[in-house]
Amino acid sequence: MSKLNVDQKAIIDLLSDKKADFLIPDYQRPYAWNEEQCQTLWDDIFLFSFPDNNYEAFDDNEEYFLGSIVTYKNESGKSEVIDGQQRLTTLMLILRAFYDKFENMKDKNSILTRDRIEKCIWKTDTFGTADKNTLKIDSEVATDNDKDEFLELLRTGIVKQGSKSQYVLNYQFFQKKIDEFLQEFPSFFPYLPARILSNCILLPIEAESQDTALRIFSTLNDRGLPLSDADIFKAQFYKYYGSSGNKDEFIAEWKKLEEITSSVFNPISGTPMDELFARYMYFLRAKEGNKSSTTEALRKFYERNKYQYLKRPNTIEELKSLALFWESVSDQDKTRFSEGALKKLFVLNYAPNGMWQHITSVYFLQHKTNDGILSDAEFCKFLDRITAFIFAYAITNPGVNALRTPVYDEMVNLVSGGEVKFSKYKFNNKQARTSFENYVFTNQRNATRSMITWYAYTFSEQTLLGLNEVFHLEHIYPKKRQEMEGGLKVEGNIDSLGNKILLESAINIKASDYRFDDKKRIYSGEQRRGNYKEPSKVAEIADLIAYNEFGEQQIIERNRKILDRFFDFLHAEELIA
Repeated sequence: MSKLNVDQKAIIDLLSDKKADFLIPDYQRPYAWNEEQCQTLWDDIFLFSFPDNNYEAFDDNEEYFLGSIVTYKNESGKSEVIDGQQRLTTLMLILRAFYDKFENMKDKNSILTRDRIEKCIWKTDTFGTADKNTLKIDSEVATDNDKDEFLELLRTGIVKQGSKSQYVLNYQFFQKKIDEFLQEFPSFFPYLPARILSNCILLPIEAESQDTALRIFSTLNDRGLPLSDADIFKAQFYKYYGSSGNKDEFIAEWKKLEEITSSVFNPISGTPMDELFARYMYFLRAKEGNKSSTTEALRKFYERNKYQYLKRPNTIEELKSLALFWESVSDQDKTRFSEGALKKLFVLNYAPNGMWQHITSVYFLQHKTNDGILSDAEFCKFLDRITAFIFAYAITNPGVNALRTPVYDEMVNLVSGGEVKFSKYKFNNKQARTSFENYVFTNQRNATRSMITWYAYTFSEQTLLGLNEVFHLEHIYPKKRQEMEGGLKVEGNIDSLGNKILLESAINIKASDYRFDDKKRIYSGEQRRGNYKEPSKVAEIADLIAYNEFGEQQIIERNRKILDRFFDFLHAEELIA
């Protein structure tokens, strides 16, 4: 069982302890508190210390809880701050601002309070004298360009001219608040910092290891953002590149990766950088020959064998190459991909699940040239194959977990030099067709959007649509009209593929419940409503507006046409047994 040292302490007791030696480690995020958070902290402390602006209303036995500080003792004996970095840093800035204000005050209380603050900021010798060159806090945050300015500010109280760092801005904010307080309560000025030191409480939690400290952090309800897996990986990279004297180069590369991933990935959980590491993990798993459908947690995977994958000289380059590839996909980069490839990628962007991104990442890393380029013909062939398989599997074997087994198999096949064929997982034509015909394609199901988007691109006239454009699924025969008029004899037809089409959101909103004759004019741009005056970019619209009417018979015929075309696609991709 993990051992923890937990004992709430007043700020003075925690920081003036001779053994206090805090380190904000390299994998932490840069200091991020702004004026809003500083204002909240100041207001909370002030209202506690001076209830109703009344000095005498304060009860010396009262305590104000500021939160926890989670640390662990590293190999150098320093307390690495896992949780509470923002809070601890801000408290140091407040104390430094008070310390400077006391400099020319000669009354007893001011001198005593300044001396107490001094012991919280600097280390002291045997006789309690502060060593003004040695702080009780240090920062090694790899991506914080202003950390040295913070430490120099704590040491000297001198603000670098023209500085706009968050440390300086917050320090100046507290200087202003202290000046306002001094002007309003000159006689009671020493009491506020004294109450902050003695009556504001922190809960230091010292864990026996980094892993334990991180688990505690993830369990606590903290105001700040929890450390991501990528933050931990950054620390390992930082140490690795630091040992070879390449820290600065690594920091520059890491920042570039963060910029790229932030603009490309929007994961449901974790950070954009976590998502990049996840996609890279599937490539590494495949290289190991791992076909298990049970996927390890990201941190557990990379920490194996003392983070072996993060200590390889080519890892950062491969991560960067992978990030740039997905950036090009997101940007629909026509200098990197053919029109045909971009159309296929657009369709996959609306795949029923995200598994296609993992196997495509594996394909890219396995087949890219040194310049990060893929053979267009082979890439298009691969995209067709995975589209056909993943879209069909979502209907015949619902659930992303079921898809892991065949996809993981093909990932291993890919890195072994094979071609993606899904040979062991071909579909029985009759059974698959029955699954499609019995499937209820409601708009809430991802597979519905997938199939309709795929069908839109089976029309040769279809141009490339933008990934940043918003498209809806349009009921050609409106659901409300069905409810009001009972126009369809077979109720299920209202949600069949035959009654759905991809449509720009603005056009869909205008067309929604109109009769078919009105819809056709709206689709084509002939009937202008609101600010939207353009015809639809969806090529099939040209065929649709040629219909005189669109009712049950047309829905059934179009549904059959969509399924026939998709099963022809499965046959062409050799996925039918």
